[in-house]
Amino acid sequence: MEVSAMNDKQLIAAYLDGNDYAFEILLNRHRDKIYTSIYLFVKDRSQADDIFQEVFIKIVDTLRRGKYNHEGKFVQWAMRISYNLCVDHFRRNKRRPIVHAKEDFDIFDVLKSDNLNAEDQVIQRQTYAKVRELIDGLPPEQREVVILRHYADMSFKEIAGLTRVSINTALGRMRYALINIRKMVEEQNVVLQ
Repeated sequence: MEVSAMNDKQLIAAYLDGNDYAFEILLNRHRDKIYTSIYLFVKDRSQADDIFQEVFIKIVDTLRRGKYNHEGKFVQWAMRISYNLCVDHFRRNKRRPIVHAKEDFDIFDVLKSDNLNAEDQVIQRQTYAKVRELIDGLPPEQREVVILRHYADMSFKEIAGLTRVSINTALGRMRYALINIRKMVEEQNVVLQ
């Protein structure tokens, strides 16, 4: 079987059998999702780069020691490691993240849209900017759930496990986030296209 066609479990097995290219495929397959989730928490490219490298060092160490158990999906396991490292980062710095775009990185840059003409691209950028502002206006716990659900593509069960709350709490936070976003849209007369 060609390495690029292997699933995550097969890539891990191939890597452990000495195929470094298998790990490169695994890394490239999940890089954007993991890096984006880290960046959204730390909002600093150099810190995100450091944490991203630390995530994959931990992954390699765990794999080489034979401590990885493929009960769940690899990407959820990697996301848990990245989340825990981000939490450690904020504990060290004694602050909570505030999600906002910086000039050097924008979450919406990683979202691809094919076949948009120039006018549609402008409208899309404006809509993304408005959505970003609305998300920035949410309380931290609600913002966190929105980011993990919509940008990291995690299930509510995964979010609950990652943030160490019940599924009902995660669902409730998303519900309140949506209610708050709707309120802000009405209060600010925001038009999303």
